[in-house]
Parts: sequence; C-alpha cells; structure tokens
Amino acid sequence: MSTQQGMSATAFLSHPPANFVDGKWVGIPGSGLVTTNPANPSQIVYACAPALAHVDAAVASASLAQKKWSRLPRETRFAVLRRFASVAKERTSAFSNLLMDEIGKVAWEAAGEAGLLGSKVDITLDPAPEGGLARVTGFEMPLSPTRSGRCSFRPHGVMAVLGPFNFPAHLPNGHIIPALAAGNTVVFKPSDKAMAVGQLLTECFAAALEQELGAANIPGVINLVQGGADVASALVAHPGVDAIAFTGSWAVGRRILEANLDRPGRIVALELGGNNPTIVMDDADLHLAATEVLRSAFITTGQRCTCTRRVIVHEAIAARFITALSKGASNLIVGEPRATHPVFTGPINNAPALRSVLEFQDACERAGARVLLRSSAMSTPGNGHYVTPGIIQVDRFIDREPAAFDAGCDREIFGPLLRVSVVRSLEEAMPQANATRYGLAASIFTRSADAIETFLHECRAGCLNANTGTAGASSKLPFGGLGLSGNHRPAGSFALDYCAYPVASMVETGPAAALPQGMRFEASWLDGVKA
Repeated sequence: MSTQQGMSATAFLSHPPANFVDGKWVGIPGSGLVTTNPANPSQIVYACAPALAHVDAAVASASLAQKKWSRLPRETRFAVLRRFASVAKERTSAFSNLLMDEIGKVAWEAAGEAGLLGSKVDITLDPAPEGGLARVTGFEMPLSPTRSGRCSFRPHGVMAVLGPFNFPAHLPNGHIIPALAAGNTVVFKPSDKAMAVGQLLTECFAAALEQELGAANIPGVINLVQGGADVASALVAHPGVDAIAFTGSWAVGRRILEANLDRPGRIVALELGGNNPTIVMDDADLHLAATEVLRSAFITTGQRCTCTRRVIVHEAIAARFITALSKGASNLIVGEPRATHPVFTGPINNAPALRSVLEFQDACERAGARVLLRSSAMSTPGNGHYVTPGIIQVDRFIDREPAAFDAGCDREIFGPLLRVSVVRSLEEAMPQANATRYGLAASIFTRSADAIETFLHECRAGCLNANTGTAGASSKLPFGGLGLSGNHRPAGSFALDYCAYPVASMVETGPAAALPQGMRFEASWLDGVKA
C-alpha cells in the first residue's frame, strides 16, 4: 500500500483555526486539541486551543441576533440558505479533501457527502404536501361568525447543534438548515475529531449571510465553538440555550438528557446509534441480499449509525449465504482515501475505535462464538488505522449486556464487525431482530409480501426497509429511531418539526362577548367611572 499524503486543513480553509462568535473570526491558536489523518496519524490536520469562555459569548450573541433574524421575512431567510447552497457547491473540493484527510473517507464517499449540503436546502424548503415546510406553515380558520382561530409557528430561540465525526458536514447541516429556516440562531460545536470540517461548514454559512444580506447582515446568526467534552457540557447546560440537536452516541446523549432534567421546556432532539438487524429469509434473492448486507455492514468502515450489525439468516440458506458473505467481505478493497484505484472503504477514524473492534471480537471468541472472518489491524507505511472486515457467528441475540459476557449481547460496535445467527422461521427471526434496546434501522430480504408486512408491523425501529440494506437513508423521509437510538424527534425531512413550536390564537372581532349562565354584566356599570 503506497502512502499518499494529505494536507493541512489550512490549505482548504479561509481562516486559520478559529471560533466564529458574534460575526467575527476569533483565533484559537495552539495545540491543546488536534485532529490527525487516520491514514497517517503522524500528520496533524487541525490544531487549536479551545476557549471555554467563547461558549458564553456565542450564546449571548446568538440570543441577541435571534430577535432580528426571526423577524426577517421568511423569504429573506430562505434566500440566505439558497445562497449557502451555492457557496457550499463552490467549496465541494475543499469539503471532499477535508473529509478524506480528517475523517478517513475514501474519495467517492467524501465527494458524496460534500454534494449533499446544498440539496438539504431544497428538501427543507420544499412546499409540497409531503415536504417539511407544509407542517410548520401557519393557518387560519373561522370559529364563529366573529371569531377566527389561528395557528402560527415560532422558533425556539437559540439552538445548540453538536455534530458527529462520521458525517461531520452532512449531519450538522441537517440540523442547522432547518433551524435557521424556522428563525432560530445557532451555536455549532463540531466533533473534536472533525474540527476542520466544522470550521469549513461555518465559513460557508458566514459567507452566505454576508453575501446575501450585505450591510444588513446580522452578527450572531451562526456561531462556532470548537472544543472537547468541557465545551460540549457547558453548551448543553447553558441557560441561554433553548433547544439542542445532537447526533452521536447513546452515552453522550444520556449525559445531555441528564443535564436538562430541570428544563422540561427545552427541546432536545437526539440522533443516536443503532444495533441494526437484517433478516434474510429462505426465499430471498441471495445475490441482492448478500451485496446489500456487505454494503450496509462495512461501508464507511462500519462507522454509520445505520450500518448492519446483526444478520439473522434462515437455516435453509444459511450455509450458502454465510459462505458468500464471508468471501465477499474478504474481497472488499480497504485502502487509502486518496487512492487512484477503486477502494471501497478506508481507515477507521481513530486508534481507540480500532481497538474496540478487535477487543470485542476476542471477547466473543472467548465466549464460544465462531469467528468466520477475522478482523485484523493492517500494517501500512503510514501506520494508519486500517482494519479488515470481520464476521462472527453467534447462537442468538439478546437485548442486554449481562454480567457474564455473551457473544450475542446488545452492544453497538462502531466498526467493520458483523455478527450472524441462524433461525428456522420468520416467527423465530422477529424476536431476534427485536432483541435490542436500540431501534434505528432494520431490513428484511424476502419475496413474500406477507413476510414483509409482518416485518413492517412487528419490527421496532424508525427506519424499516424491505429488500434493501439498513444503510443509506433518504433525506426526503424522516430519519430517527427509538429506544437508545433517539427520542422520537426524527431528522431528515422532519427536522423542521423540532425547530419550531405551534402557537394557538383566537381573535374576536365582534362588539360583545356572550355571557354564560349565572353571569350578569350591564353596560351602565361602566358609565360615570372616573379614570
């Protein structure tokens, strides 16, 4: 494997490492926090010294700006977002390069994520009945001959957006676009593993505001604060924040909920992980099922919350299917993000993630599971975090992590490791699929319409697919889960729903109010009363 060097983030950013507060870029020079190239960890991509005090300043700025931003005509805000789409398109190459160098995405996948940014604007502003805009557009109706009823939608105020590392441009963008469209202002904290991508995304929003509004630009509409857990904790517990949108792990999501137990009125929208199952029945198109399972299990080096983690296979086709699956996985091309030849997936993002894959595999083997394809660290010239796909066969899946380790336990391993079990029927497969505290995505492969209907009715997850894999959600549909996967505030095309709240109003235009029984009022009582 040849080593192709990436570049420092400064080659793709308009500013050196900085926070963006109150419309100004504030430098945070230093090396207290760094991101490195997963393909060559000796290469520093982005380095900064986070400033905790900037959290207060950013929230204060966003609060002041929100009053002006929300009072702009809706179409003016939409024009800014459309300008953002143009700016992001112009910087597609910069996004692609940073996604390769900072995250470890291969070229084709990095380009794919970069290309999603502008399309989020069109999806958010879609006025069609199935579009999100229709659900947060006010309406009016007559309640009586002299009284009207109105429903209007108001922004929450200041929204904190905390992004993940695996889709550090696309997923925060999926919160920020609808937040701004609804009239909120934003304080954005990227993952500390994706700080360069986070700054580039903020640069695009800042440029769109300046270009579209000119002298009428409002400082504080978008703010950026880089940092680790201390900055994140300060932001999600800040009294000036009105809503939180977070994408990441259940462990962090739980801490966010705990920090907001005494703020029941604060919106907390969580997109968390998944331990996603796929059922493969005996009547499935096995070629389709095998290729989709392979793609969904190992794409992005297994670092998608929708990746297939568990496969439940009917015994009649288990031997053929599992053999083909193992051969297919062993032939996936793992290589450098900047390789000129076709590469399916690149390095895992960091060393701890690599260790977690191998340690879980070892624990499963010690517990009696059968390792069909061993996941192994790869030796490369740049000592990159490369790991091969792994497949483990277990007896069955359970919905917990017992004190005595069980190879079928309910644990999300964020890497290229797939577990399989064998069942005798759909009736046996469904409890296996539902044997998880998560509930993000699930799929089934079968030619039976009845089996598909049973699966869609009984499987507990927010994204249910038939004859297609679990990974690869559509932005035109809601995206979210239940249980440890989320709190019933799906993103995707439904993100606008948690960015505004409905207000009911009744307006009376008649000259007199009706008196209920037992109440008497005479107009003469008002006569002669001195002010």
